[in-house]
Amino acid sequence: MTNPSDGTSTPAHRYTPELANRIEGEWQNYWLDKGTFNAPNPVGDLAPEDGHTLPEDKLFVQDMFPYPSGAGLHVGHPLGYIATDVFARYNRMLGKNVLHTLGYDSFGLPAEQYAIQTGTHPRTTTMANIENMRHQLGALGLGHDPRRSVATTDPEFYRWTQWIFLQIFNSWFDEELQRARPIAELYPLLESGELAPRDGSDYNSLAAAEKQQVVDGFRLVYRSNSTVNWCPGLGTVLANEEVTADGRSERGNFPVFRKNLSQWMMRITAYSDRLIDDLELLDWPEKVKSMQRNWIGRSRGAEVDFTCEGETITVFTTRPDTLFGVTYMVLAPEHPLVDALVASGSGSFEGVDPHWTNDRNDPASAVAAYRAGIAAKSDLERQENKDKTGVFLGAYATNPVNGEKIPVFIADYVLTGYGTGAIMAVPAHDERDYEFAKVFGLPIREVVAGGNIAEAAFTDSGTAVNSANDQGLDINGLAKSEAVAATIEWLDSRHLGRGTIQYKLRDWLFARQRYWGEPFPIVYDESGVAHALPESMLPVELPEVEDYKPVSFDPEDADSEPSPPLAKAREWVEVELDLGDGVKKYTRDTNVMPQWAGSSWYQLRYIDPTNSEQFCNIDNERYWTGPRPDVHGPNDPGGVDLYVGGVEHAVLHLLYSRFWHKVLFDLGYVTSSEPYRRLYNQGYIQAFAYTDSRGVYVPAESVEEKDGRFYFDGKEVNQEYGKMGKSLKNAVAPDDICENYGADTLRVYEMSMGPLDTSRPWATKDVVGAQRFLQRLWRLIVDEDSGSILTTDLPLSDEDNKALHRTVAGVREDYANLRVNTVVAKLIEYVNYLTKTYPGEVPAAAVTPLLVMVSPIAPHIAEELWKRLGNGDTITYEPFPTFDEKWLRDDEIELPVQINGKVRSRITVAADASQEEIIDAALADGKVIANTEGRNIVKKIVVPGRMVNLVVK
Repeated sequence: MTNPSDGTSTPAHRYTPELANRIEGEWQNYWLDKGTFNAPNPVGDLAPEDGHTLPEDKLFVQDMFPYPSGAGLHVGHPLGYIATDVFARYNRMLGKNVLHTLGYDSFGLPAEQYAIQTGTHPRTTTMANIENMRHQLGALGLGHDPRRSVATTDPEFYRWTQWIFLQIFNSWFDEELQRARPIAELYPLLESGELAPRDGSDYNSLAAAEKQQVVDGFRLVYRSNSTVNWCPGLGTVLANEEVTADGRSERGNFPVFRKNLSQWMMRITAYSDRLIDDLELLDWPEKVKSMQRNWIGRSRGAEVDFTCEGETITVFTTRPDTLFGVTYMVLAPEHPLVDALVASGSGSFEGVDPHWTNDRNDPASAVAAYRAGIAAKSDLERQENKDKTGVFLGAYATNPVNGEKIPVFIADYVLTGYGTGAIMAVPAHDERDYEFAKVFGLPIREVVAGGNIAEAAFTDSGTAVNSANDQGLDINGLAKSEAVAATIEWLDSRHLGRGTIQYKLRDWLFARQRYWGEPFPIVYDESGVAHALPESMLPVELPEVEDYKPVSFDPEDADSEPSPPLAKAREWVEVELDLGDGVKKYTRDTNVMPQWAGSSWYQLRYIDPTNSEQFCNIDNERYWTGPRPDVHGPNDPGGVDLYVGGVEHAVLHLLYSRFWHKVLFDLGYVTSSEPYRRLYNQGYIQAFAYTDSRGVYVPAESVEEKDGRFYFDGKEVNQEYGKMGKSLKNAVAPDDICENYGADTLRVYEMSMGPLDTSRPWATKDVVGAQRFLQRLWRLIVDEDSGSILTTDLPLSDEDNKALHRTVAGVREDYANLRVNTVVAKLIEYVNYLTKTYPGEVPAAAVTPLLVMVSPIAPHIAEELWKRLGNGDTITYEPFPTFDEKWLRDDEIELPVQINGKVRSRITVAADASQEEIIDAALADGKVIANTEGRNIVKKIVVPGRMVNLVVK
């Protein structure tokens, strides 16, 4: 065969990209036809047909749910997928039953926006994207069980998403037992008086509709008038994570406004303590645990009641010991008491400091103008804004510890989503309060000694000063903890406050004004009361509509009202149903669930994907994710054995998943109390990108380097380093690498680039190194000219056994600990040893275990060489080689000999030689004799296994 690039002849049986592609296609078809990676279940459709017992030793490996983007994959995407495939393949060779598959998180705003732009139905584009992604991933030889793959857009999948929603909807959280219970168990507790309505009313004296309102108030899913992120330009409400720090939509860069809307909420806050405390049970990176703890934000302190114009303003503070330092109060602009306080206050700014009025003549107009001015700010922007602004409400509150009248303001640095939406401002000891007080000329009173409040707020613990009243509270001289405890006791005794725990975590806003999402299994009667649909009516499928665009508005129109796309499908919205009390007219909910819904439980559907009677049979769940105290310790919560994905999902997805799973656990549907026992965050493959003088990205592959500078079309461009992506024009498609080098080469290269948990730069020119390693492996076994096999039955020498067994020992340990880059390094070293030692034929006993060790990383070439060695079955389930300890020990060791601190010679001695024998060998060495002749040896030191040190004079 002639090489077209240089006219040279290529041996007919060389491992070339063309041969690699042919081999890889054949083996991928073989695995699919034979169901090589199909993992059996204990019961159901996927149970073994012959009824044989499954191995107790199992492994459930899962990748984070990918979104099927229309842009397709670049080489950075498969990094984690290849790593989990390597880990799964290794564990199959250890005899474990391994579940590994991949599905698609295919609902969401990107698909809908793309469909709007192109005029194509979201389902059409989503299915096309899934097929493209399946093709790209299939080319990598991933050992997935294809029977278990799901997509959140499959009606059979979102039927169960809707079913789980109804289980949460039909549940309430028992504070005493700290777990969810069916709503049916709530009625007798209310009727008996054992549990009182939240508003303190007499349940049995209420009308039927009022009783239903009481019950709905306990549900884990409820409707609430909440402050949301409304984006008129997109025509939908956005989650916090979909809003940039600048208060604009992540998609489209439209302004986002804070708006009160009636929305579905999930009471995730009921699980705050369990979500924090159970982190201790999980094998997760400490960084991720810390992020979740901070997001939930549990803090202990006190709720304190301030009276103001006949109203009670309750604030939460972790420092009630600073109450004597309160000189003003601040409410969030959206606080429900703001309008009432404005209406009942002085109604005038007469005599008020002009700084406080926002250049308005009365509180009502000042508040309205201020609210309008901050409507487009995100929570993050409001919290981080250093320029303190606010408006006086014309009202004064009474400080409960000293009776002092203090002014009440609204300001954007206080949020409704944290604490009570109101703060007691202690400017001497809080940085933001200090900045606000300086701008508005408010008093700054020291109540904690230790700082210089003339220059800055003092926020350390310190000791209390200026903190006593004539009603029995005197905390002067007390340290923080004692002062806090004494203040809480005083407040509680006078019914002015109470010790409590607060959380930053807010309930989950669970609705979107979109088309492309899971419909709610809820209908409303003519009185607007929500009714859950029976299971027999699931799934509620999305209607086929011609216009699935949301009603969008002028991007600056903050007063616009959401009109979801589904509201246009009147035949679907308006229905007649019999929900058990006769046929009646109902309307469907026109919102859809957020994209987080499907990804909150998908691991359970992977377990039982064909079950039409249950979302997941509990016997199958128990086998795959049930607690294993004998393996993982007495407090094992169960869950997926290994979950791999990016740290960007550390909080929201994982928090939502844990919440859903805990509800299902409480209700008895699963045996595991956590969804993911072990979490591993892989790093990223990054790349250089280049921009021209206008800041426009240019194709990275066309950039040339000259003398440390970079040029595109002859003009110098700027180099930057970061993520890989289509928009940066530096994406490298895995399809191209597979075509030009082979999938095994891509797999070996990505696994060898560095530790899996760190990011690393992509360099296409370095891929050839991985290719050369595989070519050397091929040449060990196959003659490039004739294609004949080069193995013999020769026994292994002692040196061969040392090299083999040390490789096996190291590779086993590295595979088990996901150190795949060092696996590659050890295999390269062993292949190089064999290549040097056996330039002709190589012992089969040396290469047979080598192929097994290689196969998790480069499965196609390993399968092919395994077959050519005369083996009939796939290498997939071949037992992984073991090692003998005796070959890991050296018979002899080399020790450097130092004379007065300088190495003068090296000696070889038995590994178990005594110190006397080592000294004798050193003194008999010719170089040592030459360097000590005529001198006195005053010290003879042996550092075991390290060196000999002689001190001479």
